[in-house]
Amino acid sequence: MNDRDTRHKQSMQKLKARVDEKVASATEQRGLLLVFTGNGKGKTTAAWGTVTRALGYGYKVGVVQFIKGLWECGERERLVEDPNLEVSIMATGFTWDTQNREADTAACRQVWAEAERMLADPSVYLVVLDELTYMLKFGYLDIETVKRAIAHRPPEQSVIVTGRNAHRELVAMADTVTEMQEVRHAFNAGVQARRGIDY
Repeated sequence: MNDRDTRHKQSMQKLKARVDEKVASATEQRGLLLVFTGNGKGKTTAAWGTVTRALGYGYKVGVVQFIKGLWECGERERLVEDPNLEVSIMATGFTWDTQNREADTAACRQVWAEAERMLADPSVYLVVLDELTYMLKFGYLDIETVKRAIAHRPPEQSVIVTGRNAHRELVAMADTVTEMQEVRHAFNAGVQARRGIDY
C-alpha cells in the first residue's frame, strides 16, 4: 500500500469514527419538524418521497396541499388508494388564478382546519403542509396560529412544511431545514413541465 492509499484509508477511518460517534450520541426519540424551502425544484417531490417512505412502514400520513392541489400529481395518484393516506386540498388551486382574496382566505382556513385536526391526532405519524409558506406570505394564515398547532402536536408526530420563502420563525423552530437551490431550470429555457417528471 502506497502513502496515498494509506492516507486515504486513515482519512476514511477518522470519518467513520466521527459518524459512529454522532450516531451513538443521538439518543432522543421524537417527531421532527422539517422545512423544505428555497427557489429550487424538488420541495414537494421530497415531501412526497417521505410520505411514500412512511406509508411503506405502515404509518398513517396526512397531506394538506395549499396551492397545487388541483394540479395533476403523479405521487398522489399512485398513493391515494393507500388506506393510511389522507389528502386534503385547498379548493381554489393557485391563488393568483382567482384574484379573489376573500374566497382564497376562506378556502385556506377551511383546509387549515383539516391540517389542525391532523396535527392534533396522535395516530397520524407524518403531516405534510405542502406550500404552507405561501399562506403565511399572503397573510391567509398568521404565523402564531401555525406555530401553536405545530408546537402542540403529538410528540411522535413529524411535520414537513414546503414552499419558498419559509417564515423565519418556522425556520427557527425546525429540526431540519433544507434549502433547494436553483442552478438551472428547464422551464426558463422554454421547456414545458413533463408529466411523470415534474408532476
